[in-house]
Amino acid sequence: MIINGSHLNSSATGRAEPNRPPWVTTTLGFLLIFTIVVDILGNLLVIFSVYRNKKLRNAGNIFVVSLAVADLVVAIYPYPLVLTSIFHNGWNLGYMHCQISGFLMGVSVIGSIFNITGIAINRYCYICHSLKYDKLYSDKNSVCYVLLIWALTVVAIVPNLFVGSLQYDPRVYSCTFEQSASSAYTIAVVFFHFILPMMIVTYCYLRIWILVIQVRRRVKPDNRPKLTPHDVRNFVTMFVVFVLFAVCWAPLNFIGLAVAIDPDTVVPLIPEWLFVASYFMAYFNSCLNAIVYGVLNQNFRREYKRIVVSVCTARIFFQDSSNDAAERLKSKPSPLMTNNNQVKVDSV
Repeated sequence: MIINGSHLNSSATGRAEPNRPPWVTTTLGFLLIFTIVVDILGNLLVIFSVYRNKKLRNAGNIFVVSLAVADLVVAIYPYPLVLTSIFHNGWNLGYMHCQISGFLMGVSVIGSIFNITGIAINRYCYICHSLKYDKLYSDKNSVCYVLLIWALTVVAIVPNLFVGSLQYDPRVYSCTFEQSASSAYTIAVVFFHFILPMMIVTYCYLRIWILVIQVRRRVKPDNRPKLTPHDVRNFVTMFVVFVLFAVCWAPLNFIGLAVAIDPDTVVPLIPEWLFVASYFMAYFNSCLNAIVYGVLNQNFRREYKRIVVSVCTARIFFQDSSNDAAERLKSKPSPLMTNNNQVKVDSV
């Protein structure tokens, strides 16, 4: 990568700045603006909802908050820099910002997939092994799991700094992972950071679906816990989050895999519009999760409304609308399991 003053020369990657009609860059810019706004507002709503509502403060939602943080990372720093690059038709923020932006984008992406994997394992234990759930996912253990996820995320992204794979790509106006920098490294990244986690998540959700079908057909083994409609809705919510992530990120990962296997043959065959669309579809995913929670989860939807009302009346930091005195008098601490092995804790 060549540094020319404070401007990164796009010829360092062997590509010139794209000469596109104004409507294309305008569309990409407004799509990214929408993503940034919804990402920040939506994920802050998720975090505040869990903080304010005791019903949402549980082991499972620790991973939901962690996923929201991963989505926030890109909206706060990398995406605004990409937006600047779009409207300046090139990167003019210097080498250091380029490396930091690419690094944080990688942290967000890998952190998201690792958190989605953690959520799937949590849901699997919650539904398929509920008798052991409270021991496996105590508050202390859950915090340790989240810290482990972020430690693995940092470890996974650090090699990019030494391989030289974080470069400015003028096609997508981003300092990002350069798929053709190292074929072996790209294949390893796609497998360990996307395909393997997706396989684990698919296994967990497949086992859950099998159990749900057994319950509905009343062929469930007697030693299995009962499933409430609430449990099924919560599982469906997180399953939708997984599906949306897979749909948004699969095109970019498979393009990267194809490029890594045979760059000389594949690169000329990939139309620029497909490459750009795959990138911005992946970027768009960061704003979807909060919307999914609001649409499919009643507890989050109610808390969103309460927070909006609190903000409008300047009471968000002074009144806990979900935990007022009347509700505290009516509510009692409920265990994770009742005597009939039925799960009662609200979670996403």
